[in-house]
Amino acid sequence: MDPTDRIILEGMRFFGYHGVLPEERARGQEFVVDVDLLADLRPAGRTDDLAATVDYRRVYDLVREVMEGPPRRLLEAVAEEVAARLLGLGAVTAVRVRVRKPSVPLPGPVDYAAVEIVRRRA
Repeated sequence: MDPTDRIILEGMRFFGYHGVLPEERARGQEFVVDVDLLADLRPAGRTDDLAATVDYRRVYDLVREVMEGPPRRLLEAVAEEVAARLLGLGAVTAVRVRVRKPSVPLPGPVDYAAVEIVRRRA
């Protein structure tokens, strides 16, 4: 990501039904999402005005809508939808989205599986 101002929300936890396997879609599981948003934060820093920045509550709500919304098979699809929604916020010029799945049905121990993408406004 370009060196510029960032807003970071890490460790947002949601319960969703995303996954390829039928049991993942039936039982659901926890997902952890981290986002970095690039935006010019100077106006907010100078004015101390929430309207001059990106409201964290709006970011959280947009991520929650995707994570708790209709199931997707792939984490890649979930991350793309989160990125697209966050890029719709006026001040955001780029976003990094990491979606982690702590309960991965693999044949051995693993802390989590994750997808991380970076997208920029066209």
